[in-house]
Amino acid sequence: MPSPTTPAVEINHVSYTYPASGVGTSPMPAIDDVHFTIDQHTKLGILGPNGGGKSTLIKLILGIIKPALGTVRIFGQTPVQARQSGLIGYLPQRIEAECDWPISVEQVVGLGRASHTKPWKRLTSGDHDAINRAIKLVEIQDFANRPIGALSGGELQRVMIARAIAGNPKLLVLDEPTVGVDITGQQRFGQLIDTLYKELDLTVIVVSHDMRAIAAVADRVACLSRTLHFHAAPDGLTPAVLAQVFAHDVAGVFGDIHIDAHLAEGCDDPDHAHQHQHDCGCNDHQAKEGGS
Repeated sequence: MPSPTTPAVEINHVSYTYPASGVGTSPMPAIDDVHFTIDQHTKLGILGPNGGGKSTLIKLILGIIKPALGTVRIFGQTPVQARQSGLIGYLPQRIEAECDWPISVEQVVGLGRASHTKPWKRLTSGDHDAINRAIKLVEIQDFANRPIGALSGGELQRVMIARAIAGNPKLLVLDEPTVGVDITGQQRFGQLIDTLYKELDLTVIVVSHDMRAIAAVADRVACLSRTLHFHAAPDGLTPAVLAQVFAHDVAGVFGDIHIDAHLAEGCDDPDHAHQHQHDCGCNDHQAKEGGS
């Protein structure tokens, strides 16, 4: 187990560029000089537009790709080591493929124990205990024996969350977890993640283009659009923080605009105007080295 003082995630000046898509084209970095640290037991939301680098950042955290520049550490280990050690639980954005598998809900959740078992070995009593605990935590015990293909979308999502936590991870990464979910469903999802966060002592990263999804889960937020702009919110997300994030999110559509976050909270005192820089983002909220 990692030391309690070891950061959950350390992204150190990371850049990544995909190969050029055609002859004569110049590749642009998917992410460029991203640098931040996430302490353990933090709920971080990463908000950004489609094509802003969110999927690339997830792949780097999971160890699917390696940075062209910089380093990534998960609880002091490389991402591949951390994943093989069972420290990372992951809920992918697209989970429809699992519906074709001729297996039960309980068997799908059991796949989350892969990092704890050797190939072709039977599950131990400890494995079964962890599987049953995950099933109970996400409240899917009533249909644990049902075929995975017979579930509704909401039920399937809970099964995949149970699979993600069955390995007893310390970091839970959620990729666009509330796509197509209404506000009430997002709130229920946020309550579920908060329960898991407390019960399992998790660090949570939720990545989305939807501010409502971020607000339902996170207490700190960063905006990613090739580069990262960090918004620390130790007292929880506020209208001020959301206004700042929204300004970054719409800049590509409306140009570089400024939303006075203080006025967003209802203050009309002209003496409270904020100084703000906009040089590829909001520099006074850039993540500081070694902290979040």
